[in-house]
Amino acid sequence: MPRDFPLPVLVVQHMPPVFTKQFAGRLDRLSALSVVEAVAGTPIAPGTVHIAPGDFHLTVSPGAGVRRTVLDQAAPENFCRPAVDVLFRSAAAAYDGAVLAVVLTGMGSDGKLGAGRIREVGGTVVAQDQATSVVWGMPGAVTQAGHADEVVPLDRVCDAILRLSSSRPSTLVGARS
Repeated sequence: MPRDFPLPVLVVQHMPPVFTKQFAGRLDRLSALSVVEAVAGTPIAPGTVHIAPGDFHLTVSPGAGVRRTVLDQAAPENFCRPAVDVLFRSAAAAYDGAVLAVVLTGMGSDGKLGAGRIREVGGTVVAQDQATSVVWGMPGAVTQAGHADEVVPLDRVCDAILRLSSSRPSTLVGARS
């Protein structure tokens, strides 16, 4: 992603607590964008990637003006905390549907219902294709439910994000197991 990427990015990765901080640090060193493990109350702004800490759901406060990260330890959904569906529902509400969601390889169906909600309110959903997924569970569930606007191979996900982000979205939310 280029340094001037115009959207904030929120990510749910199904990982235990210690690993999400290390993962964010590694991605920060490799990325042109600033990558952080999400901290409650942080303003959500373009150029920053917020990764949900292990064992915490990541949501968006829908407040007027500046939106902020919210972390909680509500019950797991889809056997997961953090859960993608939680983030997707929150982003759909906080951004009035102006959301670009991406679902990458992963086990289970987390993200399917949230992707449906994003589509219902006018957002866009991209799913990784089966051929390039290690496990096509999550993107497969989204695709088979009819919630994917585009299904693309992993090496074309960034191109799709860049193309679609130039239209209506106000935020990018993503998931991977």
